[in-house]
Amino acid sequence: MKNRLKVLFFVLFSGLMISPASGQGQLIRFVNRVLNDTSSAATSKLLIFPTAGFAPETSVEVGLRAFSLFYAKKDTTVNRLSEIVLYSFVTFKGQFGALLENAAYTHKNRYFFLGRAKYQQFPLLFYGIGPGTPSANPALVNSHYVQVRQRILRQVNRNWYAGIEADFQSLGRVTFEPDERNHFELPLGGNGSTTVGLGAAVVYDDRKNVLNVRKGHFLETGILWYRPGFGSDFRYRSLVLDGRLYRPLGRLNRVLALQLAGTFMTGDIPFNNLGLIGGESLMRGYYLGRYRDKNVLAGQAELRWLPFGFSRRWGGTVFAGLGTVAPTVGSFQANQLRWAAGGGLRFLFFQKKDIFLRADLGVTREGTGFYISLGEAF
Repeated sequence: MKNRLKVLFFVLFSGLMISPASGQGQLIRFVNRVLNDTSSAATSKLLIFPTAGFAPETSVEVGLRAFSLFYAKKDTTVNRLSEIVLYSFVTFKGQFGALLENAAYTHKNRYFFLGRAKYQQFPLLFYGIGPGTPSANPALVNSHYVQVRQRILRQVNRNWYAGIEADFQSLGRVTFEPDERNHFELPLGGNGSTTVGLGAAVVYDDRKNVLNVRKGHFLETGILWYRPGFGSDFRYRSLVLDGRLYRPLGRLNRVLALQLAGTFMTGDIPFNNLGLIGGESLMRGYYLGRYRDKNVLAGQAELRWLPFGFSRRWGGTVFAGLGTVAPTVGSFQANQLRWAAGGGLRFLFFQKKDIFLRADLGVTREGTGFYISLGEAF
């Protein structure tokens, strides 16, 4: 993530700033209970901790991140682990935002709710559209952005799910800096847009723990139509494919994870809805949106030691990925592939739930990105 650093500060470090000895003692005991949690896997967990970061376009950023982990009816024998994540932040320049993500299963995994809701008044860097955009002098885009995307899926045959999905996105109060109209042509949707898409999705999922998969498969195919009749300013179609494979290698603590993902769009698409490369999940090391276009194709592989053979709670990973964007499916070119690679450390945070805290450093030809989160990248 170019020129951007984001770090999580846990209560362990916050305790050093509390002056009363009794307060420090209580906080240390609390931290010890969190880091040495041995409660049963069925117990619901809520983890809340502060975050901080810095970027030139935002100055200092502070926020809170909360994870809720649970099994429906506290039944770990037939139900899969569900996750709800809430992240909110403000910056010293008065910008703010919030993100709510969910991957939740009902009892006996009959229904699967997968989605996100997002609001931000937060700048993004726009490098242009296409695989050959320069890395220097991106435009700074200020806006108010809202997205609500949700899939409601019904189990149709053991690990197969099918259902409906909807996507609402709104971009308003848009300004480009510098806004030199004679030298910079605004992209489609550059004055703001509202898009509404409705469609269907099919998912195959036999993973038991979505935050740390040791063996299994995941395949998602989803298609959305955006139409003026739905309330959309633009007419286009979006097809998303996401396939993942997880295999243990010899000992149970070693896992090979593979992912191949693609986004394929046709029609008139506003710039903020185009397919993206980068971020904390796919092509780590690139700024999210460094490359964007109607079509995206990317893959990554990751070798995980969870944990290391010589440790009970510490582990690590190495990963590498390739990806590119193109205006049409037929115009993908091998010489426009971009690479990303890196590694990270893992700490077994919830012992009974087999969930690790991750810290990853991604390296690209254009710079590096540093990410900290709970659970694996994919």
